[in-house]
Amino acid sequence: MRGLQVQVLLGVPLSFFMFIVFEGIDGTGKSTQVRLLAEALTARGLEVITSKEPTDGPHGTRLRQSAQSGRLSPQEELDLFHLDRREHVENLIKPALARGAVVILDRYFFSTMAYQGIRGFDPIEIRRINEKFAPLPDIVLILELDLDTALSRIGVRDGQGNEFEQRDALQKCHDVFASLDDDFVHRIDARKSPEEVHSDVIRALSSIQFI
Repeated sequence: MRGLQVQVLLGVPLSFFMFIVFEGIDGTGKSTQVRLLAEALTARGLEVITSKEPTDGPHGTRLRQSAQSGRLSPQEELDLFHLDRREHVENLIKPALARGAVVILDRYFFSTMAYQGIRGFDPIEIRRINEKFAPLPDIVLILELDLDTALSRIGVRDGQGNEFEQRDALQKCHDVFASLDDDFVHRIDARKSPEEVHSDVIRALSSIQFI
């Protein structure tokens, strides 16, 4: 699925990736970058499917509701993430890739490694389980941001906010993302303006040639 053709986007040669994932701690602007990239690729006539995890399906909805109504146990939460992702893979990701669409995700199992890792699970084991059923992306773009800026962007100060928005939790999540060293992982400075980050995303995509 990699390297099927070369497009020229915004004056920069762009290797054509089928499966693109944005990752990073809260406040890095992932949703904005998913939208900007999708718009740019769609303008070039490509079929682009954007999605997110947790999804809007029943398992993903339950996960989001639990953040407001009361956290599930760590095991219940992890099980729901896996159920949600299995449906996501089978119902959206695989069919879209099979017909040649570009799939762009806001979070994938790398976020599960980070955010469920801080609830006591081994991130490496989470990855091992997911790789049994979830295809690897062609490229993972990790948006990197210092904790002070991230906390400011999401409106959390002086320890306020839910568990995932607190400094210690974000630091631990940041550390998991920082530990990823696969050749398909690329890091983007998210301190810049959305337009500058988007340009860096395009450059990251254009820098890799898949054979």
